[in-house]
Amino acid sequence: MLSNMANSLIFHKRITTTVAKAKALKMYVEPLITKAKNDTTHSRRIVFSMLKSKTAVAELFRDVAEKVGERPGGYTRILKTGNRLGDNADMCIIELVDYNESLLSAKEDKPKKRRSRRGGSKSKDTVAAPASEKAEKVVEESKVEEVAEEPKKEEAAAPEVKAEEPAADAPEADEEEKKAE
Repeated sequence: MLSNMANSLIFHKRITTTVAKAKALKMYVEPLITKAKNDTTHSRRIVFSMLKSKTAVAELFRDVAEKVGERPGGYTRILKTGNRLGDNADMCIIELVDYNESLLSAKEDKPKKRRSRRGGSKSKDTVAAPASEKAEKVVEESKVEEVAEEPKKEEAAAPEVKAEEPAADAPEADEEEKKAE
């Protein structure tokens, strides 16, 4: 079963299985990938004795070994996907790490940020900057209020004419009009 699953993993680069089988497969296939880094007849024969598939061995030594050449280990990744409906078994996806294009492109797009567990002390410059910005905003707001207050004084001298707004209580307005008639 492990050799068949290893063949499928090498051909398809990702397979769905149970967590227990994936963990067993990981211990089975990672030494094979390590052997594939050294392309000799002896290592090919050892890998063939475990995989029992000439095409899988050729794919492993040709494509997979080139892709993981610099990686020191950890060639596979297990991603848990939930439980199977029939028997509630824990399911997962096991994949070759260097072949997941979506994660590789997402990793290249995002800059790597370092995060510490402690809050860390901020430099005085970063703490002082927001305080000075707040003071500037307060000064600007007070200027805006002064400008806004001056027209209000002029408006108070002029008589205010309000346009009738449609009231929310429309039936009451209709009744008042009928009474006035």
